Amino acid sequence: MAITEPHADDALADFSTRLVDTGGVSKTVYVDGSGPAVVLMPEMPGISPDVVRLARWIRDAGFTVYLPSLFGVDGVLPTTAEGEKVVRRACVSAEFRAFAGGGTSPITAWLRGLARTALTECSGPGVGAIGLCFTGNFALTMTLEPAVIAPVVNHPSLPLDDPAGLEVSDEDAAMVRERIERDGLKVLAYRFDNDRWCTGQRFAAYQALLGDAFDGRVIPGETANPEPPPFFRDVVGCPHSVVTAHLVDQQGHPTLRARDEILAFLAERLGHDDSIPANALVAEATGID
Repeated sequence: MAITEPHADDALADFSTRLVDTGGVSKTVYVDGSGPAVVLMPEMPGISPDVVRLARWIRDAGFTVYLPSLFGVDGVLPTTAEGEKVVRRACVSAEFRAFAGGGTSPITAWLRGLARTALTECSGPGVGAIGLCFTGNFALTMTLEPAVIAPVVNHPSLPLDDPAGLEVSDEDAAMVRERIERDGLKVLAYRFDNDRWCTGQRFAAYQALLGDAFDGRVIPGETANPEPPPFFRDVVGCPHSVVTAHLVDQQGHPTLRARDEILAFLAERLGHDDSIPANALVAEATGID
């Protein structure tokens, strides 16, 4: 399937819209696809057309994608002014811990509930979790839910004021490490080498916590899409979003290879329903014809 660069708002018309209640908290979730479940969390400032494009790639690779609305206006191309407003609201929200010392963001409890729900609805041995930017580290703390077996941490930006921080309480960090060691999980992660929001210090902290279970991959910032949406150009101000806003949709490009590696990781960890034919994207990423 040919997928063009997103340059306009996306109505998400091909997704079903549901309210998912976990612990008395209801949030909108966009769902589509078949096969094992993958929870794809949005990046700041929300479910942008680039995030929707990634969701469709995951769906077309043979998975059921769950895309929760956590902040911002769904499907809107990120502008500078509106994006800044969303960031400010999220930074003071009780659901998130944007700054050092706050511990684990409470929203991850709801996300773990979403993963449990997704596992009951889909085939497969477990659930994949993909975090992006503001939600990057959430994919790691979601492994406190046994259903989550394929975590992907993309350019995690929290805590905003500590480049070596992990946005997780000491207690949760110890439980995450124990879960990953006990069950032999791997954590796949990506960043650009000159990303000032997700630094080498942060990846080093992940490595110190997780050891060989952490597979942190670094991409040259000079390869990033030079014309991202206005919010990423004006507010983010550096190469950051490896598989969304700064992805270059050209065969052989490092960011597109990162996308293929993520799809291959999901396929390896989650498997596929036998009734679903192998997708060309996964075949390309894994070398399977």
